[in-house]
Amino acid sequence: QVHLVESGGGSVQPGGSLRLSCAVSGLSDIYHATGWFRQAPGKEREGISCIRSIDNYEVYADSVKGRFTISRVKANDTVYLQMNRLKPEDTAVYYCTAVYGEGCNALMAGPDYWGQGTQVTVPS
Repeated sequence: QVHLVESGGGSVQPGGSLRLSCAVSGLSDIYHATGWFRQAPGKEREGISCIRSIDNYEVYADSVKGRFTISRVKANDTVYLQMNRLKPEDTAVYYCTAVYGEGCNALMAGPDYWGQGTQVTVPS
């Protein structure tokens, strides 16, 4: 059974930083990829970052490249998203996601697993 539990959302002023965490269970010994999607009000879900378990290869959407950093600590099966220089357009519900047995191309096309989501708000 795979479970993804996010934490760390909140409200921050433009230019500030937040770090999201995702506790992952059920995938530690399996080739997989984990990452983050987000959904802003009235918009479609957007894949923004991914990290591959086999070698920690990272992928970023253009909208967050250079501002967000994904990382993974295998020892505690946790994936992090460090978000810097936040903008009002980053306001969204952020979802931790995972794909089983595949890499980041598959995850960004459509994850197998989703967390419950955590709200990030950057007021204008």
